[in-house]
Amino acid sequence: MTERKVFPYLVDSHAHLDFKQFDRDREQVLHRARDIGVKLILNIGFDLQSSRESVKLAEKYSFIYAVVGIHPHDAAKVPADYLLELEKLTRHPRVVALGEMGLDFYRDRSPRTVQRKVFREQLRLAKRVNLPVVIHDRDAHQEIMEIMEEEGLPEKGGVMHCFSGDLGLARQALKMGLYISIAGPVTYSRNERLCQVAAWVPADKLLVETDSPFLTPVPLRGKRNEPCNVAFTAEKIAELRGVPPEEIGRLCLENTKNLFSIT
Repeated sequence: MTERKVFPYLVDSHAHLDFKQFDRDREQVLHRARDIGVKLILNIGFDLQSSRESVKLAEKYSFIYAVVGIHPHDAAKVPADYLLELEKLTRHPRVVALGEMGLDFYRDRSPRTVQRKVFREQLRLAKRVNLPVVIHDRDAHQEIMEIMEEEGLPEKGGVMHCFSGDLGLARQALKMGLYISIAGPVTYSRNERLCQVAAWVPADKLLVETDSPFLTPVPLRGKRNEPCNVAFTAEKIAELRGVPPEEIGRLCLENTKNLFSIT
């Protein structure tokens, strides 16, 4: 078994623990996360049903909070009243953000016109309910930024989840008041661009995540990801920034709480 460093403080700011991949051992997964030092997990919705499941997890576990929203893959499947349903979910005290929302021009599982429409509608809802946003961006960097500039962001800002752009995009995001979240790909070989971003992001704008069950970091790449593996990503970020791993754990936990207004 691969050893993970135990942290006094650690956070997974983006996971999908409601997915079927965790149905057989969800409790054990959560125990492993707690044993490694994870104090807080955000479970992220991708459609209405997964958003409801995220809320249920947050009700059951005191260290889990929910984010509700429509992923671009599912934009074409939303019912006519989806915004009303999302708004109802945002009133739950365990819901701390809207997302993940955005554009995915890599897989194009929903038509791009529909992706854009649903993204814009969710941004407007986030401003109305004053919750931060969790942004999904794959192969759509400049259009994502243009839409956010046109629509504006909620006062509380948001985060570019699983950041995959370069330093130029990171600078644009920061100017808009967004945080930058680094996931497992920072540990992959030949990912120099993401390593540069992870080393450069201002300390008060840095988050860390797993995107479980996806994007498992080295040395477990190819296996199902889970929140305890955030330790490997935090260690890599610490190496790139020349600081102790414990500092990254503490910093990212503090930043996550600040962004999502978690006490």
